[in-house]
Amino acid sequence: MSMMKEFKQFAMRGNVVDLAVAVIIGGAFGKIIASFVADVLMPPIGLLLGGADFTDLFITLKEAQGEIAAVTINYGTFIQNVVDFLIIALVIFMMIRGMNNMKKKEEAAPAPPPAPSKEEQLLTEIRDLLKKNP
Repeated sequence: MSMMKEFKQFAMRGNVVDLAVAVIIGGAFGKIIASFVADVLMPPIGLLLGGADFTDLFITLKEAQGEIAAVTINYGTFIQNVVDFLIIALVIFMMIRGMNNMKKKEEAAPAPPPAPSKEEQLLTEIRDLLKKNP
């Protein structure tokens, strides 16, 4: 089997396609959550912390000299990314929890009894007729 055929079989398997879709949707979802955190959630938190913006927090290791940029440790950006991750993880957890609860409700609902077959219906009708006309 040629390498191209093997790759095609691998790439077209359901799990790989599902994973690709999940990565694409996850990337878009990550952008939405990052915007939510940066534009909606962090401004009030920064206000509560005295107007601090986490992305502006850094430690300068070496000052800028001429055209050479300053060397900094940007721990505020790291804090921001940790907050983004925690919110994304919480949202995904809540979604999966909701889906699992829906599955449990579907499984818990008893299946309706099977409809009687045509023979059973015919026999029931015959029995009922015999009861009416002795």
